[in-house]
Amino acid sequence: MIFTIELILLIYLGGCVFYNLLFGIAGRLFPKKNRNTPDALKYSRIAVLVPAYKEDEVILSAARSYESLDYPADKYEVIVIADSLQPETITTLRAEGITVIPVSFKKSTKAKSLNVAFTQLDEEQYDMAVIADADNIPAVDFLTKMNSAFQQGHHAIQAQRVAKNLDTPFAILDAANEMIANHINRKGANALGLSASIIGSGIGFEYQLIKQALKETEATGGFDKVLQQLLVEKGYKIHYLEEALMFDEKVENAAAFENQRKRWLSSQLVYVRQYFVRGFSALLKGRIDYFYMSVGQNLLLPRMLLLAGLFFISFIYLVAGRYLTVPLYVWAITLGAFVVSMLLPLPGKFYSKYLFTVILNLPRVVGIMVGLVFKLKGANKTFIHTKHSKTTIDNPLVNVAGK
Repeated sequence: MIFTIELILLIYLGGCVFYNLLFGIAGRLFPKKNRNTPDALKYSRIAVLVPAYKEDEVILSAARSYESLDYPADKYEVIVIADSLQPETITTLRAEGITVIPVSFKKSTKAKSLNVAFTQLDEEQYDMAVIADADNIPAVDFLTKMNSAFQQGHHAIQAQRVAKNLDTPFAILDAANEMIANHINRKGANALGLSASIIGSGIGFEYQLIKQALKETEATGGFDKVLQQLLVEKGYKIHYLEEALMFDEKVENAAAFENQRKRWLSSQLVYVRQYFVRGFSALLKGRIDYFYMSVGQNLLLPRMLLLAGLFFISFIYLVAGRYLTVPLYVWAITLGAFVVSMLLPLPGKFYSKYLFTVILNLPRVVGIMVGLVFKLKGANKTFIHTKHSKTTIDNPLVNVAGK
């Protein structure tokens, strides 16, 4: 009985580690593409949709940031979907020539806001839709690069979302997590012929495709998981465009971190139950990409929980290994492989400037994640809003120009 439990734990946790290591190595070995954007055959007409729920502090600066893009001004329109914004904020946005679509819901979600916007926009005016969050700031060549990928035949594109700020330990940890996720779940996935996972912002689509897909999307939490599932089910491959940068505010404190992760973890549990049977059925039919999105990603233990689990089990084997069957060195190798998979995606400058801060604050973050496991009831039925306040970019790891 004890050996069976040991074996199950080793297979599951070892499988999660193998995934991270395999995709991490794939992302490193996959040849880098030419970062010089080729001349666009055509400038697509782009609708930049920015859902903004109670984001009065940042929406003005975010909307203004699109004025400096190196894309023809007559080929894109910034549309703010104003959910619970102050009247003076809406007035200011409109005075600056920004299209505003006010919305109001009993229970707000990003999908609801976007669906209302699509019903009010003239679909004949646009070829492509880009979705951004209210705190996002694009690099100056963001739309140019998104358009180039679109013209090359990619109908669903995830840009590289990078940290806007690295001013607190939690922001640094959040930024590191996103760098790792970009490398493993997007770059590594594409390198292995699979779809990149969608983050929820910095994403571009063929206009009619996303309009139709959103009609079928109903989610309070995990909007991105539902959307990527629908796209892959329809036969589309999600392309990761590493060279297109969208700057995103990172959480600054424990409370914000807990709220954000609670939403993410809850949605993962909900969707693994929802898609489990369909995912395995698709696998039997050879639809590997669908299985990867529906089951593979959702079955994975979040990285902080995986780290906690491996440390805890290694400690148990160190203390009571003589009563157990699996050798301690097996768990030590598994833990070491996981650490390597987490370090592979991080740039060299991160080690010299921020690694000590990460190590110092990691126990607290892991503790928060473990505690969240017992606080998930009803989380996916409630819209958990993360408040933003940063209006400028301060990230020494990334050239703001994206070059």
